[in-house]
Amino acid sequence: MIPVFSAASVRSVDAAAIAHGVPEAEWMDRAAQACLVRILVQEKKLHLDPVPNYHVVAGKGNNGGDGLLIARGLWKAGRTVRVSIVEHSDRSSSGHELATARLAEVPVRIDHIKDSDGSIQIIDNEIIIDCILGTGTTRPATGLLARVVEDINRSQAYVVAIDLPSGTADPGTPSETGPVIRADLTLAIETPQMALLLPETGRDAGSWELLRIGLDPWYPAGEPRLANWVEPLDIRKLLRPRARFTHKGSHGHALLMVGGPGCHGAALLAARGCSRSGVGLFTVHGPAGTIAPLTAAVPDAMSSLDPSGEMISEVPDLERYTSVLFGPGVGRSEHSAKALRQLLARWSGPLVIDADGLNLLAVAAELINALNANVILTPHPREMDRLLGTPSTSGFDRLQRTGEFAHRHGCHIVLKGAYTAVCSPDGAIYFLPTGNAGMAKGGTGDVLAGIIAGLSAQQYEQLDSSLISTYLHGRSGDLAAARLGMDAMRASDLVDHLSVAWKELR
Repeated sequence: MIPVFSAASVRSVDAAAIAHGVPEAEWMDRAAQACLVRILVQEKKLHLDPVPNYHVVAGKGNNGGDGLLIARGLWKAGRTVRVSIVEHSDRSSSGHELATARLAEVPVRIDHIKDSDGSIQIIDNEIIIDCILGTGTTRPATGLLARVVEDINRSQAYVVAIDLPSGTADPGTPSETGPVIRADLTLAIETPQMALLLPETGRDAGSWELLRIGLDPWYPAGEPRLANWVEPLDIRKLLRPRARFTHKGSHGHALLMVGGPGCHGAALLAARGCSRSGVGLFTVHGPAGTIAPLTAAVPDAMSSLDPSGEMISEVPDLERYTSVLFGPGVGRSEHSAKALRQLLARWSGPLVIDADGLNLLAVAAELINALNANVILTPHPREMDRLLGTPSTSGFDRLQRTGEFAHRHGCHIVLKGAYTAVCSPDGAIYFLPTGNAGMAKGGTGDVLAGIIAGLSAQQYEQLDSSLISTYLHGRSGDLAAARLGMDAMRASDLVDHLSVAWKELR
C-alpha cells in the first residue's frame, strides 16, 4: 500500500532520501522523466492536429524546477516548447537553480512574468504544463499568482498539472480559498496527496495518475501517514484460494434482512450482489412483497418470510448463518427499529448495516453504543453525517470524524464516495482506487452491501472483506462504464460485471 502523506511529510521523505546520499538533482530528473513520458503518451491520446506546442508555467520552487526539466525534455523530444517563470518570490529553491542551469543548455525561450506585467500570454494550440506551486501552497493564491491562475483558466487550454493544480489548498490546513488552476490531467509524483481524494480540492485535478520514482525506502521518515492508497496487488494478496475439496457449507451462509414497501428493488440488488460474492449459501429474510419477486429473479437465494407480511418486524433464528446484512429497503418504522435492536442483542458475528439500518442507528444512541469490531457500516456522506450528529464542514472534516467514530465505537466503516474510504477500528484509513461517476445512482450501494455480506460470511476478516468488496464493486463499475458509458449504466450492470472483476483479481 502507498501512504497518503501530508505535504509536510512528503518534504520529510524527500529530505531523508537526499540525506542518505541520493542527490536532489537525481530525484528531480526522475520526476521530470516520468512526467515527460506520460505527457507524450497523453499527446497521442488527444489526437491533436497539428502537434501542440507546450507552454511550461513554472514557479520559483522545486515544482517549478521539475517544470524546467520537463521543458528541456520536451525540446529534446522534438517538441516546440516555451517557459514562463512566475516571479512570485525573490528567491529560488536550490532545485530550481539546478534546473535553470540545465535548461540553459538548450535554446528554449524563457519569459519572466512579473507584477508589472498585465497578464501571461497563452496562444492557441498550446498545452499548459502547470508547475507553479505543486504541493507548496500554504495560503491562497493572491496578487500575481492569482492573476496567472485566472488567466490560465480563462484560456481554456488543456492543462497538465504536476503534483497538484496550483492554488490547491492542503485539506488539513484551514484557510481562505483562492483561485485554483482547473487541470485536465494531474500527475502526482510518488504518493497521492489527500487533496486529490476529497471533493472540495480534488474537483480541480481532472483525472490524475500516480508516477512512482522510487522514494518508498524513505517512507518511514514521513510518518504518520494520513491514509493508505490501496493497489490491486494489495487486494490480490488478501484473497483465499478456493480449495478443491470444499462444498457450499465451506463458504459460509449469509442472511440478508432486506426489503419493504416500495423498496423491493433494493433487496433484489443486495441479493444479486451477494450471489456474485463467492458465498456458499444465502437466505433473504423479508416481507412477502419482497420475497415473491426476489426468489423468481434470483433462484440462487433461499427465503425466510417475515410474519408481518408487509415489513421486517423480527429476527429469524440465526444459528445457521455466518454473516448478516440489515438495512436495504427495510424502512424506518418502529417494527424495523425493533428488529435491529434484537439483532444487535442476539448476533455477535459479522454484521453489515446499510441504508435504512444506518438511519435507524442515527436516532438511537443505545444502538450506536452496541457496535463492535464485527460490524461494518456502509454510509454515503449524508448518512455518515447523521450518524455523527452534525453536518461536516468539508470532506476532510467528515473523513477525520468518521475515523474517530470507527475508533471510538470499535467498528469498521465503508465511507462511500468518489474515492471510497474504509476506516478501521485501529484508526487506519484506506482509499480504494476503483469506481467512477457513473456509479452515482440509486442501488449501487445495495449491491456493495450484498457483496460485503457475502465475503464476511466466508470468514474473511472484516477489514479484508470491506477492502476486497469495495475494490470489486468499483472495478465492476469501471468495466460497466467502459462497455456502456457512465450515463447509461445502471446499478444492476455492476452485478453483471462482477464476474470479470473477480477473474481479473484471480
